[in-house]
Amino acid sequence: MLSYTALYRKFRPTKFSEIVGQEHIKKTLKNQLISGRVGHAYLFNGGRGTGKTTTAKILARAVNCLNPKDGEPCNECEICKGALDGSLTDIIEMDAASNNSVEDVRSIREAVNFLPTKAKYRVYIIDEVHMLSIGAFNALLKTLEEPPEHVKFILATTEPQKLPATILSRCQRFDFKRISNEDIIKDLEYVCKESNIKITKKALELIAILAEGGMRDALSILERCNQDGEDEIDEDKVKDLVGIPKTTFINNIIEAVVDKDVEKTLNNVQEVIEDGKDINNLIWEIIKYVKDILLYKTTGKTEMYNNEEIENIKKISDKISKQELINLICELSQIENDVKLSSQKLIILQAGLIKLCNRDEVQKNTDTNNKFNSNTQNSDLERRVTNIENFLRAGNFGKAKGTKLDKSQDVAQTEEKSEVIPKPRYKGKTQDYWPKIVEDFKNEKKMLMYINLAGTKAYEINDMTIQIEFPNGLNSASKDFLNRPDIKQNLRETIHLACGKEMQIKFVDTKDEKNDRESEFEKFIESNNDLTFNVI
Repeated sequence: MLSYTALYRKFRPTKFSEIVGQEHIKKTLKNQLISGRVGHAYLFNGGRGTGKTTTAKILARAVNCLNPKDGEPCNECEICKGALDGSLTDIIEMDAASNNSVEDVRSIREAVNFLPTKAKYRVYIIDEVHMLSIGAFNALLKTLEEPPEHVKFILATTEPQKLPATILSRCQRFDFKRISNEDIIKDLEYVCKESNIKITKKALELIAILAEGGMRDALSILERCNQDGEDEIDEDKVKDLVGIPKTTFINNIIEAVVDKDVEKTLNNVQEVIEDGKDINNLIWEIIKYVKDILLYKTTGKTEMYNNEEIENIKKISDKISKQELINLICELSQIENDVKLSSQKLIILQAGLIKLCNRDEVQKNTDTNNKFNSNTQNSDLERRVTNIENFLRAGNFGKAKGTKLDKSQDVAQTEEKSEVIPKPRYKGKTQDYWPKIVEDFKNEKKMLMYINLAGTKAYEINDMTIQIEFPNGLNSASKDFLNRPDIKQNLRETIHLACGKEMQIKFVDTKDEKNDRESEFEKFIESNNDLTFNVI
């Protein structure tokens, strides 16, 4: 009986030209090979299924190929064939997820001193390199600093922020982008043609979206859909196999939430769950559908929907504003996060949807609390102003401009000083890398991050803190989203990569910045500008 080969392995590229997307990387690597300027250490970073390991294998063959052509391996010579069938011992693949100890890396350090047996170079491909222990990284660093001429390293990772800076600085870094839906569809069409798989255009589009930029995931989904051997794969079959509810159900749930109909919302959710659909997939589909409604309301366009479905989207979009849709996406994302962390997923989902249906009442309570907090703050301001007036009435101010209090007065007024003197509002220079970070969120399809951070500015207010300012205001939904532990950690890691150091993050609403700066103390001084005093 012939052994079965998975589609992603059967159609794995063997040349740079066959890799889907990543044109910027293919061009650079081929130019290096043609000019003979191949580096000694590479770091391939990117999401799963974007071609990191495949590119590493092609590069390992290309540097050793006996008959290379235009930077491509021939795949016909003794070296290439040995690499392809796994018999060549000079190309070593190591999974750092299961081989992450100091001893594992030390074995590499010992082996690099030996010359290759057949090939020109001994090439080490270390996958998931971020899984190495600290000790293993330290052991690897020595080899990367002074590598023998006959050794090449190719490191691959999905989380470069976990690598020490000393490792990053010694590698040529290549960032693999998410593969576009168009490129995924094009490659899937080729695979279906070669494998005699019949599939509709809508099904291909859905698989491309579900793959989220990963070619391997797209091929895996296609393979699952083709396993029962039916005549044609359509959109509904793809949804059934991956546990995604039909658009009709999703539309009914969102419409009920927008109409604030709790009973209808819960009934529709229960119907989907009883149909055997996965809760995580359900929430993912709900968020995606709200995003599509927002896209339609903003641009008048949307993807993957027939005329009847577009009419349903239009009907909902007419009932809700853009800001409400953005808030809804943020709140649904919070529900998604809570569900992932809970063992009672359905209860958390139902409670979250009930809260969404009663969002006006929730907002009313929030506003009441904010008003209470505001009154408390006003009382605090009044107390501070009273302290200032008492301070001045007591004669504790300079008789002329620049006069300082004596030390006895200073000690006596220590408590008042901490209350009275406003700290200078220091703001560093605008961080040049910040606009690129925000734009990258958009390019990486992290739309919630982009939507919430668009139009913001960042300032380094000290060596340890970066202040992100919101000139257009920071509403409660955005604030809750950005302060989620996972979101804030992701933002810290992104900033760390951009500026090279760990930073704490501070969010500041500067919409009414001018009024905020004009504190009661400053108003008092401005109205009595003939009095000048200095407090040490």
